[in-house]
Amino acid sequence: MTDTLTIVAVMAAVAALAACAVLTILLWRARNPGPAPEAVMADLAHQQNEAVARLQGMVAALHQGQSQLQKAVNDRLDSVSHRLGDSLQKTTQHTAENLQKLNERLAGIDGAQKNITELAMQVTSLQSVLANKQSRGAFGQWRMEGIIQDCLPKGAYALQHTLSNRSRPDCCVFMPDKRPLVIDAKFPLEGVTAYRDAKSDEDRKAAAQRLRADISKHIGDIADKYLIPGETQEFALMFVPSESVYAEIYDGFEDVVQKAYRARVVLVSPSLLMLAVALVQQIQKDARMREAADLISDEVGRLIKDVGLLGDRVRKLQTHFNQSNEDIRQAIISIEKIEARGERIQQVEVGAEASADTDILPPPITRSLAAGK
Repeated sequence: MTDTLTIVAVMAAVAALAACAVLTILLWRARNPGPAPEAVMADLAHQQNEAVARLQGMVAALHQGQSQLQKAVNDRLDSVSHRLGDSLQKTTQHTAENLQKLNERLAGIDGAQKNITELAMQVTSLQSVLANKQSRGAFGQWRMEGIIQDCLPKGAYALQHTLSNRSRPDCCVFMPDKRPLVIDAKFPLEGVTAYRDAKSDEDRKAAAQRLRADISKHIGDIADKYLIPGETQEFALMFVPSESVYAEIYDGFEDVVQKAYRARVVLVSPSLLMLAVALVQQIQKDARMREAADLISDEVGRLIKDVGLLGDRVRKLQTHFNQSNEDIRQAIISIEKIEARGERIQQVEVGAEASADTDILPPPITRSLAAGK
């Protein structure tokens, strides 16, 4: 439709130009009288025919150019359509792959979000547990018991063991000398919580004094109740159920740590408690090996005695074997003598048969028999 309108517009423009040319000639003729009107009309008709022929040629050339242009445009459109189709296909494929990867990442994010939600619930639960003093004590007791039960066999420790002063520590680990190593798990975490929640410097200073006083009092209680000369070990362990709390105490309260050392109370975190229990386990193993070494030494002595008795019996058996060999040798000598005499007797019988034929008995053989040889 657009091409047709273009052709019509071109034709109208050519017609307008031709009309303008005719009018120009008429005006010029009117001002300059000359040949007759018939000649002018004939000339105008001839010029009009030439203009129409030129117009038709221009229309044909325009139509041919339009065909070529349309063909070129169609080819170009086909090429562009093909490239666009390939590009759309690749884009669709890449988009699908990216969407798949995005879905996988979203699934991972959903899983992580669920884990974070569960962790937040657990942290909230832990905070509610640590908000109560009895719950905090139970939490420390639970962590300490888990470490002890995982590292030591049954019978090597006792929970809530009663000492001679009627005190009952959280755990007693029995050493090879039968004196228990006392472990206390009731660490005062409320002072640590107040120290961490302090907003201003004054509140933090007051919380630090409170924490220092609580830990010092707990150290004194452990030393007074659980360090019994001759009954328990010379030092006790105070279990701190958090590595961060343990590090914070060692970094900011060195005087409390030194006081604990002087009172023969050692602060241990979960990792240090595992190390201490592993050392205790190795000590108990060495003690059992020493006991087993004594038993092995006794058994080796008995084995050496049994080997000596076996040697005596073998030597007696060898004597019997030697005597048996001698008896067998004597028996073989007797058998050889009997065989020799049998041969002699056989010779005598053969000689007797020969003398029966000749009526003469050989004297040497008779003497030999008489002599018993």
